[in-house]
Amino acid sequence: MWTPHRPDGYDRHPLHQGSQEERIWPETNCYVDLWIEALHARGLEPRAMLGFTVTQDFEGDQFTFFKVPLEDLETLYGLRVQELAIYDSVEAHVAEQLKRSTANNLEGGGLVLVEVDGFHLPDTRGTSYGTTHVKTTVGIVRIDPAARTMDYFHNAGFYRLEGADYEGVAAAAAGPLFPYVEFVKPGTAALEGGALVTASLDLLRRHLARRPAGNPVTAYRAAFPEHLDRLLSRPMEYFHLYAFNLLRQLGANFELLGAHVRWLDGPADAVEACRSIAEGAKAMQFQLARTVARRKAPDLTDSFDRLERGYDAVLGSLARRYG
Repeated sequence: MWTPHRPDGYDRHPLHQGSQEERIWPETNCYVDLWIEALHARGLEPRAMLGFTVTQDFEGDQFTFFKVPLEDLETLYGLRVQELAIYDSVEAHVAEQLKRSTANNLEGGGLVLVEVDGFHLPDTRGTSYGTTHVKTTVGIVRIDPAARTMDYFHNAGFYRLEGADYEGVAAAAAGPLFPYVEFVKPGTAALEGGALVTASLDLLRRHLARRPAGNPVTAYRAAFPEHLDRLLSRPMEYFHLYAFNLLRQLGANFELLGAHVRWLDGPADAVEACRSIAEGAKAMQFQLARTVARRKAPDLTDSFDRLERGYDAVLGSLARRYG
């Protein structure tokens, strides 16, 4: 089922608990984290889907905001994700899709993914809740407009929205521009056991064939002097946005790739190199935070060297094993 009984006491997936080893990036991005927990709640293994992370590239002003391809979700888990057209209120459309799932007795119930304003999400207390308007994606599994309550997956957990916070989310989604919304329909049965591992390996091989031609960290290194000029001339608020879209996306992407390779019982040197990238990106984030605070340019030679070596080691090892 998509729907745990209540948010209270919800047991997160090990990827968000650090049960195997301490997590370097406890959260990655809202879309991937949401899917990790939604699949986990359904009794499925999200580590099987993470092979797509080998395709991350440097995009000039950011590292790829990595998102699981929809075709991978259908291949591994039999789940079809489609865009939901919005022409009435978002809550009316969400309620209809969830009601339809229940009426049709769709296995696992319904799940609707909606872009909302994090300003109104209490689970973001300490970051955006009540302070910053920021777009984020939630996965809604229950909604009751009359009672003004909503149960949803977001980031690394499962939560309930109610009262004024529910009204804030609903009002923000009412316009003037409707948010992007997707709904999930169970199709074929999810793969299990050896069939799941085989399909996951096949997807990893396909994604390896689509990996960047060069080292993205090398490209980032070349662009960094211009980035640094902007960082030193902007307030700390800009740094937080920059760090999320570059260092967090890079480090978290490779931490998840390491979890995927470990789940496949893949090469240990690739797992180790993934962790080196995740740790190196976190260390660089701290270095840059001090840089912005002190307005003094840092020497990041060793940091870039570590990240470049790590990338070459990961992709080289995986290409030799699976390419």
